[in-house]
Amino acid sequence: MGNLDSNSLLLLAAILVPLVVGTILLFGAGFSTSTRRSVAGFGFGLPLIIGIWLYCQFESSLVGAYNFELRLPTGLESIGIYLHLGLNGISMPLFLLAGTVGLAAGFYAMHSNAERPHLYLALLLFMLGGLMGTFASIDVFFFYFFHEFALIPTFLMIGIWGGAGRRGAAIEMTIYLTLGALLSLLGLIALYVQSGVESFSLLELRNYLSAQPLAETVQNNIFALLLFGFGILVSLFPFHSWAPKGYAVAPTGAAMLHAGVLKKFGLYGLLQIAAPLLPAGGEYWFSLIVWLALGNVLIIGLVTLAQKDLKMMLGYSSVMHMGYAFLGLACFSVVGAGGVLLLMVAHGLSVALLFMLATCIYHRSQTFDLSAMGGLAQKAPVLAAFFVAGTMASIGLPGFGNFWGEFTIFVALAESPLTRWLVAPAALGIIISAIYGLRAVANIFFGPPKEGFAKRLESGQIKDLQGFEKLPACILIAGLLLTGIFPRVFSDDANRELMGLYPQRETLAPVIGAAVLPAEPEAPMEVNH
Repeated sequence: MGNLDSNSLLLLAAILVPLVVGTILLFGAGFSTSTRRSVAGFGFGLPLIIGIWLYCQFESSLVGAYNFELRLPTGLESIGIYLHLGLNGISMPLFLLAGTVGLAAGFYAMHSNAERPHLYLALLLFMLGGLMGTFASIDVFFFYFFHEFALIPTFLMIGIWGGAGRRGAAIEMTIYLTLGALLSLLGLIALYVQSGVESFSLLELRNYLSAQPLAETVQNNIFALLLFGFGILVSLFPFHSWAPKGYAVAPTGAAMLHAGVLKKFGLYGLLQIAAPLLPAGGEYWFSLIVWLALGNVLIIGLVTLAQKDLKMMLGYSSVMHMGYAFLGLACFSVVGAGGVLLLMVAHGLSVALLFMLATCIYHRSQTFDLSAMGGLAQKAPVLAAFFVAGTMASIGLPGFGNFWGEFTIFVALAESPLTRWLVAPAALGIIISAIYGLRAVANIFFGPPKEGFAKRLESGQIKDLQGFEKLPACILIAGLLLTGIFPRVFSDDANRELMGLYPQRETLAPVIGAAVLPAEPEAPMEVNH
């Protein structure tokens, strides 16, 4: 059962508590508002508290192993499936990301005016429990299972509380994500079968395949299944169209958790499973990864420039920035992988913040049309400050975590002759993101207000951010500043773990030594929540 201690049980509690509290709320239609918020607050807050505690107890010396390991029987032991939990230097940051975004999304949802709020909060808690389980799972089967469990509430929430056009967006989202899930499942099963380990434990698979690698043809085929399966789930070009539409119609809490956390499942799978266990496959598909990633950065970047709807712009922007993560992954190096991990965390925080603030803007303007606003900073200066900060973080301004993720990926690209040519086209993406980001800020908050919007400003109906909006924004901004000012909070442990997974290449030796992250110093949406 692993080392069954209090910390291992806390890790299990971080998964179970949101599920139990969600079940209670499911039957809590008769709860008063204060009772409902108190119960939900416990479910949303405890996972982050546990995550912070476990981070403080994390033993950096356990490289190649997992902290807080717990292994429980499931009745499927004959085929090597256990509820096997633990955290390492790669999964720990994403576990904390899930807890942080979960608390921010949950707190905002608790004060929304959504119909059937008990059901809304229950589904959001089920989603959070699945996310905590995804990044805590050592067993590959449960890694996949928890992800699929978290997807179900997403579809339900879009169908019940989504905006205009939710039916079409939900159908497209279901088709794409089901296809991606099936391909990734086939890849994981193929890895289990071809390895002959008779265990779904990532540790056992890693130990076995490092000593006895699979044949190159087998690696190429399995890596393709995982690349396209996980890639669809991450909105890799050209399998991306589900994401902007889905986020545009999704209720705010679901959009924050899905774009901020759940979409990182695919990148995490490629980073922790596919690339280390199937290195020959990664090398074989290198060129395709690079070209598709450039499609995300450049083609989707230009599509983002053309958007006039704020939520669609944010949706396409999220897709665009996933291209940088795939470029970092294509380096197959410690520095590249470390940059991807930091970018995943920072992007999750910034995109969750921006989706929440987009809804705050809608509540004050009654539109997502960027050309129909202007001058909102006069009445909502705090909202303007938070939105500018979130936009600057998304662009990659130094001081925010996104900067370290993108900068490290650029350094990884520059240090290899195979990827050096990618620096220039990838840099164009930074310029594109600055244009659409700053243009959105200018159109919404500054300049003369448009004629129809000026009447709303003069009517006195528009107020600045309220307390229940400020708190989740502060939580997310604090995470961005922490990772931006002190990236070693995650990079030290991540670098140690990645050193064992990505063997040092001769061409990358100078950069890995420095480690860059050093071991030393349409019509308006129907939004009502």
